[in-house]
Amino acid sequence: RLANAVTPLWRLPYQEQLQVKYESQRKVLQTLASRLEELGTDAQKPGGLCCPLQPVVPSPVINGYRNKSTFSVNRGPDGNPKTVGLYVGTGKARNIVCVKANHMENIPRKHKQVAQCYEEFIRRSPLDPCILFHEGGHWRELVVRTTSCGHTMAIVTFHPQELGQEALVTQKALLKEFFTCGPGTVCALTSLYFQESTMTRCSHEQSPFQLLQGEPHIFEEVLGLKFRISPDAFFQVNTGGAEVLYRAVGELSQAGGDTVLLDICCGTGEQRPLSKIIGIEVVEKAIEDARWNAAFNGISNCEFHSGKAEAVLPQLLSSWEDARPLVAVVNPSRAGLHYRVVRAIRNCKAIRRLLYISCKPEGEAMRNFLELCCPPDPGKKLAGEPFVPMLAVPFDMFPHTVHCELVLLFTR
Repeated sequence: RLANAVTPLWRLPYQEQLQVKYESQRKVLQTLASRLEELGTDAQKPGGLCCPLQPVVPSPVINGYRNKSTFSVNRGPDGNPKTVGLYVGTGKARNIVCVKANHMENIPRKHKQVAQCYEEFIRRSPLDPCILFHEGGHWRELVVRTTSCGHTMAIVTFHPQELGQEALVTQKALLKEFFTCGPGTVCALTSLYFQESTMTRCSHEQSPFQLLQGEPHIFEEVLGLKFRISPDAFFQVNTGGAEVLYRAVGELSQAGGDTVLLDICCGTGEQRPLSKIIGIEVVEKAIEDARWNAAFNGISNCEFHSGKAEAVLPQLLSSWEDARPLVAVVNPSRAGLHYRVVRAIRNCKAIRRLLYISCKPEGEAMRNFLELCCPPDPGKKLAGEPFVPMLAVPFDMFPHTVHCELVLLFTR
C-alpha cells in the first residue's frame, strides 16, 4: 500500500513511466495554450500546445535516488506508536498508519538503515513519541540526508513539552551515545543534529539545529563543483538528475560571458561561467552555504541576497541600470512565485529571457505563467511586454512517482 501511495508508477517499466509523465506535461501545455487564448493571446501551436514539448529527460539513477528522506513517528500497522516510517491514509479519514519504508524503491538503503536505528532508539526510550502536540510526547520525525561523497546527516526533531534543561541534556546525550557507541554506530553518521521544535516545521532561526556529533555540514559534488549542505538547506533531491537539469538550464539560458544571471530561489547556489550571478533565497543558512560554495570553488562573480524574493527583487530591479543582458531563472516551491516577483520581472525591460523551473506546473505555477504571458494590464500593474513560451523540457527527477520537473523557456 505504501509503495502504491508514494510511488504509484513503481510497477511500470521505466520507459512507460516516462510516457505517463510526458502525457501529463502535454496536458499542462494544452491547458496553458487554451487559458492564454481566453486572455486574447494567440498561443496555439501544433497539437494544441503553447510551445514545443521535448521528450522527458530520464533520470540517470532510477532506484534509491533520493538524497533526502523524512520519516515520521506514529502508530504502525501493529498499533505500536513508536514506528518510524511513512504515512499511509489521511487525517481526514482518521486512518493514518506509519509504515516502514523498506519496500520503497526511491529511498536508498542507508536512509532505511538510519530509520530502523532511530526506531530501535525510541523504542528503548522511556519517553513517549509526540504524535499530536497537545497530547504530549517527545520523539518526532527524522530527516536523513546523504551525498555521493558517502556522507550521512541525521536530524532528529524533538518536542520539549515541559522538560527542563537538565532532562533535555540527558536525552541529547543518550541519542548521541546510541549513534556513536551503541547499535546506531552501523549508520556511520557524518553529522547528528537535534532540533527542539514545538511546530510542524521550524527554521534554524526559529529553533536552532544543535550539532550533537560530527561535522556541521555534509558535502556534495555537482558538475565538478563542491557544495556544502546545511541541515535545512534546499538541494535537489536527486543529485544525478540535478546535474542533468543544471547543465540543460545553462544551455537554455544561452548566457554568454557578458550575461548577468538572476537566480531566484537559488538554494545553495548554482554557478556558471557568466559575467555575474545574483542569487536570492529566503533560507539564511542556504545563503551562507551559497557564499561558501562560491568562495570554495573560486567563483568571485556571485552576489547573494537573503530574504523573501517579493521583498528583495522589486527593489533590486526597480533600480536596475546595468546594460548587460539579464537572464532570470526561477525555481520556486509549489506555492509558485509571489505576485510582486512576477510583476517585478514583467516590468523590468532588461529581462528578455526567463527560465521557469516547476515541480508542479499544473498548480500555482500555472497562475504565474498566465501573469507572465497575458497582455499588459494596467489594473494589475503588469505594464511590461508579455513573455511568450518558446520551449518546454521535462526532467524526471522523481522516478516511480507521478511527479516531474518542467523547465519552461519564455522570451520576449
